[in-house]
Amino acid sequence: MQRTCVIGMGPIGNNHARAYRQCEQAELVGVCDIRPERASAAGEKFGVPYFLSAKEMLSALKPDICSIATGGYEYSSDHFEPTMQALEAGCHVLGEKPISNDLKQAQEMVDTAKRLNRCYGIDLNHRFTPAARQAKKWQDDGRIGELLFCNMALWIGKYQNIDSLYYHLKCLNPHSVNIMQYFCGPVKEVTAFALKAGGRDVYSTATVNMRFACGAVGHLTSSYDIKRGHPMERCEVAGVGGRFVFEDMWREAVLYPADSWLKEVYTNPVFGGFEGFYDTFRDRIHAFVRQVDAHTAPADIDGSGEEGLEASRVIHAAIRSIEENGAVVQVSDIKE
Repeated sequence: MQRTCVIGMGPIGNNHARAYRQCEQAELVGVCDIRPERASAAGEKFGVPYFLSAKEMLSALKPDICSIATGGYEYSSDHFEPTMQALEAGCHVLGEKPISNDLKQAQEMVDTAKRLNRCYGIDLNHRFTPAARQAKKWQDDGRIGELLFCNMALWIGKYQNIDSLYYHLKCLNPHSVNIMQYFCGPVKEVTAFALKAGGRDVYSTATVNMRFACGAVGHLTSSYDIKRGHPMERCEVAGVGGRFVFEDMWREAVLYPADSWLKEVYTNPVFGGFEGFYDTFRDRIHAFVRQVDAHTAPADIDGSGEEGLEASRVIHAAIRSIEENGAVVQVSDIKE
């Protein structure tokens, strides 16, 4: 049984706490927020002690796992301090995405987790679904073959709480890039363009071309300017043996074999399937708890801090390309 705590009790932190309460291998023992009203409300809601200081909570409760669901500038500048505190206190840590808006701090968090032999994961919840796992199984079973391309698209309407020029890319697309890397491996180089939609003073729609280290190519289209889409998220992966498409994270995955006119379909079941977006949080958080509980090696954590860092590195490379009018940028050159 893993004793768990959550730092940062906004809506996302409440999702983490709720998921821990629903996990057979976890016990929620405390919550923390620097805002007294949020801390006390969460403590009352979940029936656990609440704290205004992460350091005090970690010292008093000595949890095994700590979620970091803080925000800050670009929804990530406040991740560093509590993550380092939790790791140094001996916790395994599950952080929110993006891992950080500062790649140097992100690297330090990843390095610290390695030094302390702690499991460090990021809530890359968009691919923690049965549909994504089925698509990965098709790939692992050799149904796709040598990779050719990956096309990814994600669009949602977001018109408030955008605090920087590149907020859209940094905060939304760790999910997109991680999904692409999940199927195709590391990204070697990118070229990107972005626009500011009417009435916007920040980049809100972007397109990124990628070349993966395996030789495959890819394309990401992402937008905060489409209020509603069908589907809102779509990933297509193709190889010489076939291709698959999975949509809206959990709704459906379809395999199109190259040697047959018959396709295979996974459809989210009405009974016992995912009912909403929260279920992706529950799946991802429970997966992390199970791996920690099973004494999984930190290097083998699914959705690791290293994965979160590499997704953000690709995004920072895309930002450099945008600033250089679509120049080809080597991801390995991006250090900060």
